[in-house]
Amino acid sequence: MVRHDRDVDVALIVGPTECVALIGPNGAGKSTVVDAVAGLLPLDDGEVRSAGRVLAGPGRRVPAHRRRTGLVAQRPDLFPHLGVLANVAFGPRAAGSSGREARLTARRALAAVGAAALADRAPGTLSGGQAQRIAIARALAADPSVVLLDEPTAALDVSAQQEVRDALRAAVAGRPSILVSHDPVEVMALADRVVVLECGRVVEQGPTSAVLARPHSAFAAAFSGLVVLHGVATARGLALDPATGGGELVSAAHGVPPGRPVSATYHPTAAVVSAAGASPGGADAPAVLRTVTALEPRDGLVRVRAGELTADLTLAAVARLAAAPGQAVRVHVPAAELSVWERATGPAGRGGAADFLVTGT
Repeated sequence: MVRHDRDVDVALIVGPTECVALIGPNGAGKSTVVDAVAGLLPLDDGEVRSAGRVLAGPGRRVPAHRRRTGLVAQRPDLFPHLGVLANVAFGPRAAGSSGREARLTARRALAAVGAAALADRAPGTLSGGQAQRIAIARALAADPSVVLLDEPTAALDVSAQQEVRDALRAAVAGRPSILVSHDPVEVMALADRVVVLECGRVVEQGPTSAVLARPHSAFAAAFSGLVVLHGVATARGLALDPATGGGELVSAAHGVPPGRPVSATYHPTAAVVSAAGASPGGADAPAVLRTVTALEPRDGLVRVRAGELTADLTLAAVARLAAAPGQAVRVHVPAAELSVWERATGPAGRGGAADFLVTGT
C-alpha cells in the first residue's frame, strides 16, 4: 500500500491465523497501515486483500462497514446511550441478525473475553479495563475476517493491562490480526511475528522471539531493551570496529566462521564496568577499553554509555567506580550473555500462506 502524502510504502502479508505486530517510532506509518486496512484512509497505489477479496485497489474501495474488519483502538468509544449487551450486539444487528440472534452472539463474545457478568451494566459504570474488554467483545461479535489492534492497552493503567491482554488473545485466536504497540510485553504475549517500520518502510521482520532477541534495527534494539553491536567474527566472538576503539568480545554461543560480518546482542544489565587499569573479565574474557560518554538515570539504575557499549549499573557501583563523562573504563560482557550471529545480507523473510495481504509498489 502507498500513501504519498505520508511517505508510506509498505508490503505486508499476514497468515490465516497469524498475529503480526507493527512496531516503530512515532510517525513511522503504523497507524496509516491500520487505517488503510480498516477503510478509513484511501490508497494512492497498491491494494488490500482479505481472504482473496480485494478491499482496496485500482478503481475499487470497499466501504469500511463492509470490510469485516474488527478495530480496537486506545479508547473503547462505547455508545453511552446503550447498555453493555446492546453495545456488543450492535455489529451483528447492523449486519442483519435478529435481535435474539444478536444478543446470543453478544453474550458469547462477552464470555470469550471474560466479561459475561458485565452484560447488564451501563458504559458509564465501567472501569477503563472493563470498557476496553467490552470494546474487544464488540469487535468479536461482528465476526471479523481481520482484527486490527491499534495500541489497545496504551490508555490503561498497569493493573488493567493484563486482563485486557487476556481478552485480546481471544480476539486474535484463529484470525489474521495486526497489532500496533509500543509495549514489548504485549508484543511477546500476542504476536507471532514482528514487522519494524521506519520512515514508512519495512526495515526488519521475522518471528517475534527472533526479532526481539536478535534485533537488526536500532529501533527494534531499543524496543527490546538490548544493545546491538556489529563487527567481524573471530574464533571466540567478534572484533569491534577499530574506528570506535576496537577490541574483542567473547561469546559462549558462537559458530560463525572468522572474518564474516556479524551482529551481537546483550542486555545492558549483564555488562561489567571497571576502572581502565583493571580487567574484570580476566585474561580468558578480555574487556574492551572505552571512554564514558554519558550517565543517565534508568529505572532505578544508572545507564553508563561508553562508545557503542552500554551498561546499566547500580548507583553504588557507579559511585565506587567514580564514573564520569570523559573517564576511561573497561567494559566486559560475560560470554554467556553475548549472542553472536552472521549478519543478514538479504531481505527479511515473510510468513507462509497469506489470508491477508497489503501490497506496495
